[in-house]
Amino acid sequence: MDLGLKDRVYIVTGATRGLGHAVARELVADGAKVVVTGRDGKTVAEAADALGANAAGVAVDNADPAAAERLIATARERFGGFDGMLVSVGGPPAGFVADTTDEQWRTAFDSVFLGAVRLARAAAGELSDGGVIGFVLSSSVYEPIPGLTISNGLRPGLAGFAKGLADELGPRGVRVVGLLPGRIDTDRVRELDGLSADPVATRTAHEARIPLRRYGTAQEFGRAGAFLLSPAASYVTGVMLSIDGGALHGF
Repeated sequence: MDLGLKDRVYIVTGATRGLGHAVARELVADGAKVVVTGRDGKTVAEAADALGANAAGVAVDNADPAAAERLIATARERFGGFDGMLVSVGGPPAGFVADTTDEQWRTAFDSVFLGAVRLARAAAGELSDGGVIGFVLSSSVYEPIPGLTISNGLRPGLAGFAKGLADELGPRGVRVVGLLPGRIDTDRVRELDGLSADPVATRTAHEARIPLRRYGTAQEFGRAGAFLLSPAASYVTGVMLSIDGGALHGF
């Protein structure tokens, strides 16, 4: 199936590793060009080099109010414009209600929520018919995850913002989609499993509750993301796609 990605240009934030990088890799593999971001200049350069000539890297924090302008300018300078943006950001620190501080909430809000809103707002002002804005969120949009209090508080709100944005941009032919990863085998999920007294037993217990009986791979997530961002999904907007092996049991 031709996804129609050849020579299309995407900005993918938080793409030096994990889920953002997985989507960027699949986009490039299908012929797209990408601008990838991360906070550390060295890892951004390494990620862009690994993706090849059709990738450019920019060291920037999603929380930086100037991030969107820099990224859009880079896409124009390197590739002549852009067709879509995927907003991905590392997960906020783990912790229960009593463990999380005001400062942790403020920092996470600026990065996970407000930064994503700014980026999407800037992209919305530039994209035309056929454009797309995607958000990497979490299964906590539908079901709170024990021990991830901050994520549980912020991700559902961002999903609501994305749904509203889809309604606003639809008449212009611009789509908005959300990706909800479950237990994908990334450094972040391994880190969360490692917070328990027995990480192996924790992983086994999680796998037992997933209908497919395993964690997903980054490549599986990346392929789903590349499809949703591609012209092949041109009539798909306002959706929150769970990529979780069937772990969410609601409709």
